[in-house]
Amino acid sequence: MPNYRIDVNLSARKLRLYDGDTLVRTYPVGIGTIATATPSGQLHIVNKVPNPGGPFGAYWLGLSKPHYGIHGTNDPSSIGKRVSHGCIRMHNRDVTELAKRVPVGTKVTLHNG
Repeated sequence: MPNYRIDVNLSARKLRLYDGDTLVRTYPVGIGTIATATPSGQLHIVNKVPNPGGPFGAYWLGLSKPHYGIHGTNDPSSIGKRVSHGCIRMHNRDVTELAKRVPVGTKVTLHNG
């Protein structure tokens, strides 16, 4: 059984999916603006919602810090930039792939550098 964990390097704007110590996949992400920065720390996925509506694209992966999540976007040009209100923004195809792999409870580490 896989032992997934997610590592988000905010300064590099990359989300890395690991199975144990093995890198499975790297995805580009958009992060919070300077005024609405994405928090650093150790979190975990608390829910998964397909097609959440609004600007959240194809999937919402809610994090243990209320009001924060990993989600898709209706604006793919925003990936790689500081544009969100603190959430981690992904291409819809990427967040859908991620959501199909990781279970609720998956550890998420958010850090700079």
